[in-house]
Amino acid sequence: MSARIIQFGTSRFLQAHAAFFVHEARQSGQDVGPITVVQVSGASSRSGRVGAFGKTGGYPVVIRGMVSGQPVDRTVQVTSVDRGLSAVEHWDELSRLFVKEAEFVISNTGDTGYETSRDEDSFGADGQVPRSFPAKLAALLVKRWQASGRPLVVLPCELVTGNGRILKQAVINCAELNAVPTQFVTWLDDHVAFAETLVDRIVSQPIEPIGAVAEPYALWAIKRAPGVRLPCSHPSIVLTDDLDRYERLKLHILNLGHTVLAEIWQRENRPENETVRAILADKEIRARLDALYQTEVLPGFAANGMGDEAKAYVATTLDRFLNPFLEHRIADIAQHHREKVARRIQAFLDWADKAASPLDAPVLREIAARHALIETTP
Repeated sequence: MSARIIQFGTSRFLQAHAAFFVHEARQSGQDVGPITVVQVSGASSRSGRVGAFGKTGGYPVVIRGMVSGQPVDRTVQVTSVDRGLSAVEHWDELSRLFVKEAEFVISNTGDTGYETSRDEDSFGADGQVPRSFPAKLAALLVKRWQASGRPLVVLPCELVTGNGRILKQAVINCAELNAVPTQFVTWLDDHVAFAETLVDRIVSQPIEPIGAVAEPYALWAIKRAPGVRLPCSHPSIVLTDDLDRYERLKLHILNLGHTVLAEIWQRENRPENETVRAILADKEIRARLDALYQTEVLPGFAANGMGDEAKAYVATTLDRFLNPFLEHRIADIAQHHREKVARRIQAFLDWADKAASPLDAPVLREIAARHALIETTP
């Protein structure tokens, strides 16, 4: 039997990332997939995505950018997804697939995807579908434990430090809320590997109803741990003992740069549909970002022994920001801005300050302080 993957989240990011990698692996002859894509909340009628995932011929992913100084512009029809389901409307079918066929679980449920609700996350004998993603996953895992107990690998792709560990604890909390026997947690420890992962690819535009435009660069770094295995072999998938190295570079250079640009865009009332490339065409803003990297970001990496690596990654990041093919809207980047400031800027300052004396980073500290104040103001 092929290694079916259950993917929670219909985002264009996963369409051009994990599902794209699985497609290319299948094209190379690997026995992996297919993928079932699950809309975690809401009715499938709200969007054409769920039904579109089951159409013959797959969906397009357009890869545009520069590789080794040469332009790349190609379209791939991704055929690794064979159906779309709504967790709310198709719970019985999802449960059947999860129990009988799933070998891997992938998730990308947004910045608040691990939040749970004590009042709405019960999954008793009445067949009630719990509200949150962790509770849905817990309910499905309980069904698998009761039916077969086969091992499973969970690969969360949310941009949360320690995502696998945090998701596992949320699942355990939901199980305890529903008075699931403690033997379930023992089985979870022994047979379900919650990997910690890091994902990276700029996916700038959707193609309706499904599909996406993305850059050539892509990374899926997965931390080595007992029970963790890769869904497939692919040049963009890395199994590593040192996930923190990848995470720091992405979060505190590429993502931090995005968030700083979003801060400028919001506070200076720049054009509604402005893109990363367009805002950096403003020489004054480009100079501000360059100075920020040189005087505030790179010293923090140098204090942690990653100066040369970070310098090279800044250069790569600026090339990616200026990709002439991508229309990466800052309005999209600015979503959940306060949470991103905390993870990308405040967390960087905390990390840098621990390595040496407090980092001289007035711009970053002002942004972090401003959003901390907003967060605590009634």
